[in-house]
Amino acid sequence: MRSFIGAHQVISADDFLELALGTPVELWLGEDGESDTERAARLDAARDILAHPEYQNLPDDVARLAAEAIEAHAPELFNVIPLVRPTARRRFSAKGAAA
Repeated sequence: MRSFIGAHQVISADDFLELALGTPVELWLGEDGESDTERAARLDAARDILAHPEYQNLPDDVARLAAEAIEAHAPELFNVIPLVRPTARRRFSAKGAAA
């Protein structure tokens, strides 16, 4: 089954987030191994985007998407099964003394 947002095909969860938010996920989360200079540039670009009137609702949109994802997957997220703690077993010999 294929998923589309507008004319764009969604292949992964990151694609969905990027298309839904209009910005790449890496812009907000960073990438493994980025240098201090790259991080500073990424954060500067993120601040510029958040300052633009088109993205003034982006934090609210992200919070809404997160809440919808939690709500959609709540049964799996909160499906907690209590584990039975193993109890110490004593072994008794034929005479009834603990071994």
